[in-house]
Amino acid sequence: MKAVRIHGFDAVPVLEDVADPVPRPGRSIVRMQAATVGHIDRTVWRGSFLRHPPFPYTPGVEAAGIVVASERYAAGQRVWLRGSGLGTLFDGTWCEQIDAPDEALGLLPDAITMALGSAFFSPTTSAWVALHEVAKLQPGEQVLVTGASGAVGSLVMQLACDAGCDATAVDPLADAPPPASADLLVDTVGGSVLSSVLPCVRPGGRAVLIGYTAGPTLALDIAHFLQRDVALLPLNMFRREAAGRAMVPELLARLADGRLQLEVRPFALADAALALDWIAQRGHRGRAVLVA
Repeated sequence: MKAVRIHGFDAVPVLEDVADPVPRPGRSIVRMQAATVGHIDRTVWRGSFLRHPPFPYTPGVEAAGIVVASERYAAGQRVWLRGSGLGTLFDGTWCEQIDAPDEALGLLPDAITMALGSAFFSPTTSAWVALHEVAKLQPGEQVLVTGASGAVGSLVMQLACDAGCDATAVDPLADAPPPASADLLVDTVGGSVLSSVLPCVRPGGRAVLIGYTAGPTLALDIAHFLQRDVALLPLNMFRREAAGRAMVPELLARLADGRLQLEVRPFALADAALALDWIAQRGHRGRAVLVA
């Protein structure tokens, strides 16, 4: 089969022939139809993640496809795949046939395209958990969102509005919202953008920190921070993956009937390098997906 292989940190991804996977207890073989290229894949590829598979490895933590062989799922079933070590501990999803732990799979409704089935899990569950599990969102609250054009940010906007809140996208190139005007900030970019927007949160408010595409550091004046009395709440989806998985049926239902929207951009399997470059561009919309 064909698989994208990484031979070293920051090395150009190459498409190679590798052996087909063989059935094993506790694992499923899935014919890949779509595999997402996300920021976690880029972080592992650059050597900035806590762990990585042995070189050479096949990246990819998310995908969707058709079951070929499994003890838990029937052959021919449509499934989505996410986590359980895919692309971080061992070979991942950027290949024609994926060898995955059974627990990484979930059933994919017919109404969801394979591209969307590959791309939905990380942004939808992150947005839901950030708002409802971490921030404890209440109807009527004023919510600010940085990186609202991105996949996670756009879903935060949609879910906050669905919950009866007033959600406002923060443009880092425009004037910041008025000081102390929001109950909640959901920040997906970090860096100087986070520093500039934090004063917009009311005393006693919350800021949920999701990403750091604008930089991983935050310059914090402790005296001012204590006076503002704003809770900084990190989102760690590895710890909260169970909460995210519990919401998958509801989130897929909302995607299927159009209550939630998520853009995807397809790339050929051979164009993984282009996809990695595209997701690093500021202002890109949606998620990159490799299609078989």
